[in-house]
Amino acid sequence: MKIFHSTRCIAFASLLLFSFTSASHAQFKDVSEEFGFSGGGKASFADYNNDGFVDLHAGQLFKNEGGKKLVAQTEVGAPGGEVVWGDYDNDGYVDMFQFTGGGSLHRNKGDGTFEQIEFPTLPTVNSRGAVWLDINNDGLLDLYVGGYEIWQQKVHPDVIYLNQGDNKFVEHWKTPEGQCYSARGVCAADFNEDGFVDVFVSNYRLQPNHLWVNDGSGKFNNVAEKFGAAGNAGPVIPYTGGIQYAISGHTIGSCFADMDNDGLIDIFVGNFSHPRPDQDHPQFLRNKGVDGEFMFEDKSEGSGLAWQESFASPTFGDFDNDGDLDLYFTTVYGVGSGGIKNFPVLYTNESAWKYINVTDAQGLGGLGATYQAAWADVDNDGDLDLCSAGKLFRNEAENGNWIKLNLIGDGATVNRSAVGAIAKIKVGEKTMTRHVETGMGEGNQNEMTLHFGLGEHVEAVSVQLLWPGGAKQTVDGLAINQLHKLEFSK
Repeated sequence: MKIFHSTRCIAFASLLLFSFTSASHAQFKDVSEEFGFSGGGKASFADYNNDGFVDLHAGQLFKNEGGKKLVAQTEVGAPGGEVVWGDYDNDGYVDMFQFTGGGSLHRNKGDGTFEQIEFPTLPTVNSRGAVWLDINNDGLLDLYVGGYEIWQQKVHPDVIYLNQGDNKFVEHWKTPEGQCYSARGVCAADFNEDGFVDVFVSNYRLQPNHLWVNDGSGKFNNVAEKFGAAGNAGPVIPYTGGIQYAISGHTIGSCFADMDNDGLIDIFVGNFSHPRPDQDHPQFLRNKGVDGEFMFEDKSEGSGLAWQESFASPTFGDFDNDGDLDLYFTTVYGVGSGGIKNFPVLYTNESAWKYINVTDAQGLGGLGATYQAAWADVDNDGDLDLCSAGKLFRNEAENGNWIKLNLIGDGATVNRSAVGAIAKIKVGEKTMTRHVETGMGEGNQNEMTLHFGLGEHVEAVSVQLLWPGGAKQTVDGLAINQLHKLEFSK
């Protein structure tokens, strides 16, 4: 295990306490004009030029210049559309896959430019989300791409491509004709900690969601119904393409995240729901762990999340550095049924599956309908900033201590981006868990560097790592308020 320590440190953070009730000003400031940013489409963060500042793709590529500007890169070979980042060729530079339309693969040449690589035309036609993941743990990132639909005409298949190396991808699997569901968001995590990354697909049109468990041989089994993650089954109805299913939810985007700090990765299901019976509202699903065979328990009742009709794309991040993952959740209508206003919301996690709406208090009130939602530390000050609704919001509060981890695979046993790796830090009674992911919500991507808020904790911490393939390592003595690079080695 190679360990590298950042010199960036915020000394004041160890002395600060955080309190929503005593905050004198909003935590978030719209710095879009200051940064020169105006970007639509989904938001995907990654440091593509390895300068230590996370960059952003939002309709086009923006280079982060020293945490002060986001400058559009119009002539570097980067695609438009919507993308997910991952280092598929293990050369140390993250590449882009555009999952919209026919799809396209763009290799990062390492000099600030990209070249388009030949890639099969997507059968998904109008995909809304995709993820990189190493399905067979050969050290090469593969792709799962969700397929959506043409309303009342055609439902498109999901598809998996295996990375063969040498810039070659082959179709490994796609949904059989007559079994296609209307996928929106796709997210992935090794929720059962067997060393193989699993996939959750958010399906629309009141369709049950899919939880694909990776059996380690390159095959996936849908266990959503058995594991309590498909939705709340209602009457059975037919749909375009010949499928029949029990009415569940209009799921647009979902997230894997440890919401209760028990060391296990849970699922948040982001349901759009008209004000009528038999439509699931958003769900907080608790991972019951090994004793519960990694099935899920619905903890939504009493969570404090107020209903809105057009909820869309969620994302989790510890914006207040108190150690609990908070929820930001967008809507896609400005006004819903009955003239009821809909708007994106920020909820702080108060622990024990309780959430409080702090949208207005934290400077995020009045945002319009959007699918865009992703977290990243744009200015490297140790707290998470937010991209949403075509704007960049800088987190300006000086709250709590923190630590950031940049996990790096060896490019042979573990992919260089360390996608699928899990990190756990125990502080008091909390076991905070983060995982390296490349997609969440509907087609967005948080920064792959893992961020942990530590609150008042001032001592060095230990981190437990579970790498793809099942290798486990413990690293002790990591100083707080720093970025640490942890590299896998056999």
